[in-house]
Amino acid sequence: MSRPVIAPKHARALAQGLGWFSIGLGVAEVLMPHRVTRATGLHGHERLVASYGVREIATGIGLLTSRDPTPWLWGRVGGDALDIGTLAAGLRPANRDWERSGAALLAVLGVAALDLVCVLALKPSRRPPLPLADYRRRSGLPRPPGAMRGAASDFVVPADMRTPPALRWPAEAR
Repeated sequence: MSRPVIAPKHARALAQGLGWFSIGLGVAEVLMPHRVTRATGLHGHERLVASYGVREIATGIGLLTSRDPTPWLWGRVGGDALDIGTLAAGLRPANRDWERSGAALLAVLGVAALDLVCVLALKPSRRPPLPLADYRRRSGLPRPPGAMRGAASDFVVPADMRTPPALRWPAEAR
């Protein structure tokens, strides 16, 4: 098995930094979507960028508050995939700001690589499983079957637990 690029203790610090980065980027996308779309060449997609900002803020809060940042880092990786797809759509020839979309795409690719390095460094090591307990001699009964035989012979079914007359077999309905 290959060694991770960074040590897990450094990956945790990087995850905290990515959490703060997510919150900062998310706040900018929510409060200034027109500036963000102008900077990324995505004019007319302000609502989409603002919704991506909400996602970034939620992911950042999750990274900063959880004991295990791994699921939140995978959320960042998924968000990076959305961002890459959105920015790649901005590279179309009809977009006169395609250079801005390209520069933003390169920046997102760099951050996505950082997210992947971090999440792979936090992946738990493969430990051998704990030995299973041997329950072959256990029956689950409190006493031996012979001692319990007939123990419920005097049990009377309560009236509210009996089968309603409409559901009884004809021989039982009497």
